[in-house]
Amino acid sequence: MDVSIVVPIYNEEENIPALYEKVSHALNASGLEYELILVDDGSSDRSYLLLHDLAMKDTRVRVIRFRRNFGQTAAMAAGFDASRGRVVVPMDGDLQNDPTDIVRLLAKMDEGYDVVSGWRKDRQDTFINRKLPSMIANGLISRLTNVHLHDYGCTLKAYRKEVLEGINLYGEMHRFVPALASQVGAKVTEIPVQHHPRLFGTSKYGISRTMRVVLDLMTVKFLLHYSTKPIQLFGKWGVYTLLAGVLSGSATVYMKLFEHMSMNRNPLLILTAFLLFMGIQFIVLGLLGELNARTYYEAQGKPIYVVRERLNFD
Repeated sequence: MDVSIVVPIYNEEENIPALYEKVSHALNASGLEYELILVDDGSSDRSYLLLHDLAMKDTRVRVIRFRRNFGQTAAMAAGFDASRGRVVVPMDGDLQNDPTDIVRLLAKMDEGYDVVSGWRKDRQDTFINRKLPSMIANGLISRLTNVHLHDYGCTLKAYRKEVLEGINLYGEMHRFVPALASQVGAKVTEIPVQHHPRLFGTSKYGISRTMRVVLDLMTVKFLLHYSTKPIQLFGKWGVYTLLAGVLSGSATVYMKLFEHMSMNRNPLLILTAFLLFMGIQFIVLGLLGELNARTYYEAQGKPIYVVRERLNFD
């Protein structure tokens, strides 16, 4: 199997027939062996009936139906787990992504890349509530993860199957897969792709997701840099806080001995107690994180490194 196309579907009954036709036309013309995995994310319209009919008509169409709406990330994760292709390409089900770009992504991947991300350079969405938040988020994500992409939010991407193995998705984490893949040494790039206006239905995602994305970005930042050494993050701030507490306490004692200021009337005494307490808390949190990290890796037999290839190990 050359490629698996993964499409989350949520109340897209008007778009499904055209989506199937366009994907089939683009992939049949390419000569690639492919499968189309359509994940019904708890749709309440006729989406599943249409998906069922497609699966009965074409064996290359595989359908996964959720019991309820779990969200885009869960739908993509289910599609990734079920995929059999050497390359996995997720895309939206609203026809704003163009299936003809799939072949271009694969051609770019043949240059030696493990992840090729689509960039909606001429994005057909409103500026205030879609483009502007996306621009800010993309800049922030690129800065914090050191994986510089113009468009993390574009669903249309191509991943080598082995890159996705071991990456577990939660929350809104699907947009951070390129950054998570870079953690295991994947080569990441992007190319401009087409983006069409939505013709049917309404977008299921808006500015309300911004806060969830920001919170997940904190998780990704931690996973990329401190997942195997949490004490380096929390312990560092614990030491800084303890030192600040010692300085504050020293100043309190100095004022008592040489300036005859009552300690119980000095606000620095309260600040000292607070800083010392917080410093100990940070260090304890780091130690607990170390225990959890060891439990996570050792209980699953999960290595803290990823091998690209081995020679003469038969």
